[in-house]
Amino acid sequence: MHRPIKYVEKGLSIAANGAWVVFNGLNKINQRPSFIPKWSDKPLLKSYEKTKPPLGWPRETDSLCPTCTREARQAILDGKKDVNDLLHEKVGEIKATILERDGKILMVKDCPIHGHFEDVMAIDTAFFKHLEEVFPGRDIRAHNDEKLHNHGSSTIQHGRGSVLTVDLTNRCNMMCDPCFMDANQVGFVHELSWEDIKMVLDNAISIKPRRQMSVQFSGGEPTISPHFLDAVRYARKVGYNSVQAATNGIEFAKDPEFAKAAAEAGLRYAYLQFDGIGNAANAHRRVGNLFDVKLRAIENLYSNGVDIVPVVTIVNGVNNEQVGRIIEFALDNPKKINFLSFQPVSFTGRDEEVTPERRAAQRYTLSHLAHDVKNQTGLGEPTRDWFPISFMGSFTDWADVTHGAEKEFGQLTCGCHPNCGVGMAVMIDKETKEAVPVTAFLKAEQLAKDVAAVSDAGRGRFLSVTGMALSLMRNYDSFKSPKEFKLVDLLRKFDKTFGGTRSAEKGKYGSVEGTRTRSDIDKRRSDRWNFLFIAGMWFQDLFNYDFRRTEMCIIPYATQQGEISFCAYNTGIGWRNII
Repeated sequence: MHRPIKYVEKGLSIAANGAWVVFNGLNKINQRPSFIPKWSDKPLLKSYEKTKPPLGWPRETDSLCPTCTREARQAILDGKKDVNDLLHEKVGEIKATILERDGKILMVKDCPIHGHFEDVMAIDTAFFKHLEEVFPGRDIRAHNDEKLHNHGSSTIQHGRGSVLTVDLTNRCNMMCDPCFMDANQVGFVHELSWEDIKMVLDNAISIKPRRQMSVQFSGGEPTISPHFLDAVRYARKVGYNSVQAATNGIEFAKDPEFAKAAAEAGLRYAYLQFDGIGNAANAHRRVGNLFDVKLRAIENLYSNGVDIVPVVTIVNGVNNEQVGRIIEFALDNPKKINFLSFQPVSFTGRDEEVTPERRAAQRYTLSHLAHDVKNQTGLGEPTRDWFPISFMGSFTDWADVTHGAEKEFGQLTCGCHPNCGVGMAVMIDKETKEAVPVTAFLKAEQLAKDVAAVSDAGRGRFLSVTGMALSLMRNYDSFKSPKEFKLVDLLRKFDKTFGGTRSAEKGKYGSVEGTRTRSDIDKRRSDRWNFLFIAGMWFQDLFNYDFRRTEMCIIPYATQQGEISFCAYNTGIGWRNII
């Protein structure tokens, strides 16, 4: 038997379904044209105006020959080839085909010089198909960006970005494998000056659409840069409300005062390297008590108001058995962990010349992740509960419309290719620790269609919020939600996340603006319900490189040579080494 409130809510859902039919019919009459917000020189896109890259299979795309690319990169580094050739020539490029074989999705390609290459894209064709089918389309095309986006075939063309990565230094206090940067091994120190840091952050807000991105300071280990705290302060000063550090946590674990100073400077998130539960699961990092260090860092950061995102690089056969234990760690600590980021291994940096045998054995895809989560924790159905992270675009589009034309920044939008990143949302009761996938009690696909219809009408705040509320109510199943969860909790969660109502925008749930205080942080944390987002972000390497993904990158690196796609910077032609 369900609690009486659950039956009342079931009745409200049925009533909302009827009200939606009337609302949606009226909302289609005399729809307003898209406005041009202050943060863009182009109008917002209606859902039916969005474009998509070629999807489905078999399909052809542009890729790279792993050997030709490495040879060309080395020729540039040796001064035998002009770096400007990258802007005008298709260096190392070959065609690739994405196809199905033996129940898997593969990328296959042939170089006339170096022969045949192939790699696995997914071990579950239904999962791969689902991700591509629910992709809502590309974001506004980047503009006013000619000086920052000019990298030949690797140029970012679509979207406003989501996380701007700034490498403060290539120095590190560890020696990890795998490592994107190949930190401490390149034979020189590359460290941004204070003038460089200000320049790349100032440049970032000149691009249109002007985007509310997370700024992530990375490295090497960013906390050992002499400019780390000043960089955090400056990022907040120029307008970014989500400042992050991608860190191993050692400096934060060593000194609680350093964690406090970072929080006071404006650090909001620590993306914490996290390979597994227990010191043995972290032993390959060559620090004997590394897990104990992580726990101390989490405590010092959280107690000072910084939220923690464990970031896990997954290598098949090395630590994939830790997926379930890490999720259980988050479920056991719902007050401290509300985001997990799993990153299937990219064979780049120290691992770029991996043997075919090792690559085949250690390759780990997003479909591996969805199945490991289900098999190791019992949470989630791959084709019901996992979505491309770009799926959230339907909801951020709604927020852009609702907030109107006068906002200084557009919403943070994860508009990447559906093959790049996935996520599953889990609602956790912080008091009882009951956990249920959100899409077990909320019909996500229909909700996204409903919300897109509300956004397309282009109404003002009141009607847009009304449409969102009706959409949520009619797609909510109270019988499948957590025992103590109520419909009003769902409505509040969405309002808190997207700031739909004026009271939310004014800080009802705690401000996230640059002026936020410890009181705001505590207010946002006081919510009984933890919306745990389990994400998988699969960065490319030379063996599965797809330029259709690169041109939609949402995680650009800010450099002295402009903003460069994450994968073009760390792999691809390897702009990191060249710069």
